[in-house]
Amino acid sequence: MSDIGPPSFGHAFITGGAGFIGSNLADRLLSLGVRVTVYDNLVTGFPEFLEEARQRPGFAFVKGDLLDEAALTAAMKGADFVFHLAANADVRFGTEHPRKDLEQNTIATYNVLEAMRANGVRRIAFSSTGSVYGEAPVIPTPEDAPFPIQTSLYGASKVAGEGLIAAYCEGFGFQGFIFRFVSILGERYTHGHIFDFYQKLLQDPTVLLVLGDGKQRKSYLYVQDCVDAILTAVEKAGDKVNLFNLGTNEYVQVNDSIDAITAHLGVTPTRAYTGGERGWIGDNPFIFLETRKIQSLGWKPKLTIRQGIIRTLEWLQANRWVYEKRQ
Repeated sequence: MSDIGPPSFGHAFITGGAGFIGSNLADRLLSLGVRVTVYDNLVTGFPEFLEEARQRPGFAFVKGDLLDEAALTAAMKGADFVFHLAANADVRFGTEHPRKDLEQNTIATYNVLEAMRANGVRRIAFSSTGSVYGEAPVIPTPEDAPFPIQTSLYGASKVAGEGLIAAYCEGFGFQGFIFRFVSILGERYTHGHIFDFYQKLLQDPTVLLVLGDGKQRKSYLYVQDCVDAILTAVEKAGDKVNLFNLGTNEYVQVNDSIDAITAHLGVTPTRAYTGGERGWIGDNPFIFLETRKIQSLGWKPKLTIRQGIIRTLEWLQANRWVYEKRQ
């Protein structure tokens, strides 16, 4: 849990609040006495993730789509801080439906900003991604690294969202907090390599298909550490546009992650690699972000990557119903 005291806002509006990070953030804010309105179309979010939130006073849920401007504007009434976490996060299959990233990430962000303007809300936190750096020439990658050519439609759509937020901060007096995440792990995780590997091992513990060569190097962050970082930044950073990398001071190879997963499960599958240093188009073979800026505010992660992997796996073992829901 964070050492940050009661937030400076009283009513938070969370897009994508029935999802992985959003629902954990909602629970944390409610525990701090903040009113929370979750806005989610439940396409990838789960009502079950809001069961704890529903038991608390000050919680409201609105089922709605970010492309429905009228519904979004009406739902946001009375809020004084927006956490915009809703997005299409399907990086791997982005080239199969390129319009989805445009609509669900870029246009949706524009709609959120316009709904804020209509309701007089001036503060927004945005979940961007380390993918905006493409295949960065500087490792670990700082916030002021030069932007290379974009390698995924997802990353490109998030760059556009960042630009819109910065422009609204300049043009309409907003204050923005932009967070470029590494991959997040932990309770309610339903998308990513641990989710996929565990599913494959449930089906056949003797062989594991691995996209790429298993040597891709990635950094990860535990979800409660992520929430801590977000709340630290929105309370302590005071610029018009505040940009932070969120990650850990370490990274692991995909093979290291597989070692931790299989050891925890007690299985020794043969690993079948598809080959190459990328698992798919847009898969960055090395993601490691510089996080000195957020740590300068007094934040630091409490869990290592390995501990985050095990926490995630334990949650998936106890909640296998999410696999049925995802089908």
